[in-house]
Amino acid sequence: MEQSMQKTALVCGAGGFIGSHLVNYLKNLGFWVRGVDLKYPDFSKTTADDFIIGDLRDPILCQKILDRPFDEVYQLAADMGGAGYIFTGEHDADVMHNSATINLNMSYYGSKAGIKKIFYSSSACIYPAYNQEDANNPKCSEESAYPAAPDSEYGWEKLFSERLYLSFNRNYGLNVRIARFHNIFGPEGTWKGGKEKAPAAICRKVAEAENNGEMEIWGDGEQTRSFLFIDECLEGIRHLMDSEFTGPVNIGSEEMVTINQLALMAMEIANKKLSLKHIPGPLGVRGRNSDNKLIKEKLNWTPSVPLKIGLAKTYSWINQQRAKLES
Repeated sequence: MEQSMQKTALVCGAGGFIGSHLVNYLKNLGFWVRGVDLKYPDFSKTTADDFIIGDLRDPILCQKILDRPFDEVYQLAADMGGAGYIFTGEHDADVMHNSATINLNMSYYGSKAGIKKIFYSSSACIYPAYNQEDANNPKCSEESAYPAAPDSEYGWEKLFSERLYLSFNRNYGLNVRIARFHNIFGPEGTWKGGKEKAPAAICRKVAEAENNGEMEIWGDGEQTRSFLFIDECLEGIRHLMDSEFTGPVNIGSEEMVTINQLALMAMEIANKKLSLKHIPGPLGVRGRNSDNKLIKEKLNWTPSVPLKIGLAKTYSWINQQRAKLES
């Protein structure tokens, strides 16, 4: 098929976990895809038709990559990581400056380039900390974002950038779609080094532990979260992009578990019995769970794959990665 006959997509952050999976997904749908990132994907070769290594904080690069009115642009690039990166406070200035600069560039130059539609990946971290103090009854419905009080500078930047894209929508007609991701996980995600999310960290710890040994959990392990498998995240993005709904909308699972329960689930998958050693560590909010009323109403879709199925796939992949490093 001629490139001019194909739909075109630009994926910013295509070297990252969600971005690299998104490139594969779009290629399978028949798109011509350009990826942009500071690095190539860590665990597999990119399937993008064109991949540009570059810094999206640089306005000259942003103008260069937006050389055509792309049918779809996906802005996932951000300075981010798991709780060990976001909640220590040591990276706040970089997180805010780097991510905000990328979004200021992409909204401005995207509107100039006449792109047809842009997706922005926001986060559940925008929700007020005061609504997430009860581990069993967190409130994360979309309208509850205000009065604003995110629990981290990462969340504040995400909330600012939501407003940025909506402003460009109102003033310049930029056709935007905004999703608030809730803990997306799966194979080919960061699984060691400090930027990994809870499912990957738990799977790694279980894989590394000897049977009947112990594993460390930050805090008392009774903090709650929901986790969404990558395949369902991509499906949710597609539903949003194909709709007339701007958002913001939650893309996450409503299957809430404690971190202790997540650890027990990983042990069951690995067929190991371990004791939990609770230690001090950065925790974030006490409870968080996706509220899927709005996505069901607007898109007639909600995630449905049980957490354990995705966790089993993730555990298997992390165990293979660990075995490769040891061999």
